[in-house]
Amino acid sequence: MTISESSHRLVLSKADAPILEPVTKLGGQPVWVDKPQWPLSTELKAPMMFLGQFRLPGKEVRMAYLFMTGGEDYVDGTWTSEDGENALIVQPGRVPSFITVADDAEGPTMSEDLAVELVPTSSAELEEGWDNRLGGPPAWIQDEEYPPGDWTFLFQLDGGSEFYDVNFGDAGIGYGFLSADGKEGRFLWQCS
Repeated sequence: MTISESSHRLVLSKADAPILEPVTKLGGQPVWVDKPQWPLSTELKAPMMFLGQFRLPGKEVRMAYLFMTGGEDYVDGTWTSEDGENALIVQPGRVPSFITVADDAEGPTMSEDLAVELVPTSSAELEEGWDNRLGGPPAWIQDEEYPPGDWTFLFQLDGGSEFYDVNFGDAGIGYGFLSADGKEGRFLWQCS
């Protein structure tokens, strides 16, 4: 499924098998639409953990791949959009200047493949809570915090569910953004 201008809640379920199509999903391994571009942690120089991929709107198959430094070693700065400890890689697109990538097709992941069903949400539902969703307005935990420059909100992701657990701090939410030209991504997270 692709995203649109409206908001969609992400309803997750365990996939019966690895998802090998360029669709929105969490966990597993990326389904690259171009040459693999696995980002490396600025501090550790090691591959970041793959969190998920998001199909972008339009007729052309375009994806945004979300990564974050994680695992056993704590690294400071995973919450900021430009410190090189998280990455939202857009394909086709361009890699942010502060990110180094390797041509590895596979690497560390947060979970097994999780299938995503996109369920349209109403504006009343958006006001009720901080859920996993594509589109609509971001539900900020703290103050509004767009990355520097001209960015459009793409998705928000809860730090934990029955299927996965990612360190977005205490009850944290991650936020993904696309550049005005749609060729570059940014990610940041907030917690309570």
